[in-house]
Amino acid sequence: MTARWVPAAAWAYLLLARGRYWQPLTSLPAGAPAAEAGPERWPRVAIVVPARDEAALLPHTLPTLLSQAYPGPAQVVLVDDQSSDGTAELARSLARKGGGRGLGLAVVEGKPCPPGWAGKPWAMAQGWAHALQAPEPPEWALFTDADIAHPPGSLRQLVLSALGSGKAAVSVMARLPTGTRWERLTLPAFVYFFAQIYPFRWVNDPEKETAAAAGGCLLVEADALAQAGGIEAIAGATIDDVALAKALKASGYDIWLTLAGDGSPGQAPNVESTRRYPALAGIWEMVARNAYTQLGYSPWALAGATAGLSAVYLAPPALAAAGLATRKRATALAGLAGWTAMAASYLPIGRYYRASPATALALPFTCSLYMAMTLDSARRHRQGASAWKGRPAPRA
Repeated sequence: MTARWVPAAAWAYLLLARGRYWQPLTSLPAGAPAAEAGPERWPRVAIVVPARDEAALLPHTLPTLLSQAYPGPAQVVLVDDQSSDGTAELARSLARKGGGRGLGLAVVEGKPCPPGWAGKPWAMAQGWAHALQAPEPPEWALFTDADIAHPPGSLRQLVLSALGSGKAAVSVMARLPTGTRWERLTLPAFVYFFAQIYPFRWVNDPEKETAAAAGGCLLVEADALAQAGGIEAIAGATIDDVALAKALKASGYDIWLTLAGDGSPGQAPNVESTRRYPALAGIWEMVARNAYTQLGYSPWALAGATAGLSAVYLAPPALAAAGLATRKRATALAGLAGWTAMAASYLPIGRYYRASPATALALPFTCSLYMAMTLDSARRHRQGASAWKGRPAPRA
C-alpha cells in the first residue's frame, strides 16, 4: 500500500474498529424498573450548580431545576462563584417567584479559590460539602451547569435508570445550540470529535478503560464519589467531567455516557445548553481554554495530534485535488475514498443536529479550525494567559 492510501486506511479503521463513535447514542442504561411508580423509596438528591456571572442565563435554566417532578427529597444547591453580576440575588429571586412550589434552593457564597484548585471543581466541592451537612445527607449528586435547561422529568429519569442498571454515574451530554452559522458548522463537530476520542460505547463498557462524562449533566452516587476520592480527587482538573469519570471507573465503578434524547422510555432526557455563540470568537474561547489540557500540556502530544489530524482530515481533500489537477487517477481515488468515508462518518451526528449534509463535506475545514484553536490553547498556556471568566487556569 502506497502512502497515498494511508488516510483511507485510517478511515476504514475509524469506521470499523473505533467503537462506532460515529453513531449517536441517546439511550439510558437498560434495567430500569418497569413499574411507573419506581422504587419503594426514592433516594435523596442534591443538585449542585456552580455559577459564575450567569445572571443572563439563570432565568432560562434555574426554574427548570426548581420545578423538577421528582418523587423523592431533593434540593438545588447553587454556588455563587464570586460573581460580579448579581447571580446570587437573582437565583433567590427566581426561587421566590416559584412561590415555594417545587424543590428548595440553597445559595452558597463561594470562597476564593485555593492554590491548586481549578475554579469549577472548587465550586462543586463547596456545593457538595454544603449538601452533606444536612441531617439526612444526599445519596446522589446531580452536577449540572448554570447554562443547562432540564425537562421536568429529567432527574426522575436519571435516578431511575441509575438505580435499575446499577451504574454509579449516568451522564447526558446536553444538546448544543445550532441557531447560527458558526454553531451549525462547529458545535456538532465538537461532539463528533469528543466521541472519536471517547467512544461512548467504550465508556459504557465495564471491560474498557475508556472513561468520560459530560459535566453539564452528571448524576453520581454519593458513596461511589467518596470512594473515588471525592471532588478533591479532581481539584486541579480544568476538564473536570472527564477527570471525575476516570476516577470513578478506576475505582471499579460502572458509568454511562449518552447524548440527549427525546425523553421517551429508554431514551435520555432532552437536556439542552442555553449558551449561545453568535460569533466564532465565543466558540474559539470555549475550545482554546481547555484543548491543550486534553494533551497533557505536552508539546510532543501537540505535535503528534497536529500531524495525525492533518494526515487523517486534511490529506484526503488535498490528495483528491492534487490527483485531479495532475490527472493521477490513483491519487485522486485515494483522496476521494478517504474524504467520502470521512463525510459518511459525520452524517449521523449531522442528522442528530439537523445540520446540512454540506457540513459533512466541510469537515476538513472545521478540523483545521479546531487545530488552530488547539495551537492557540498551547500558546496561551506557554504565555500564562489561559483564563476563564477572569480567573487564571492552574498551571501544569
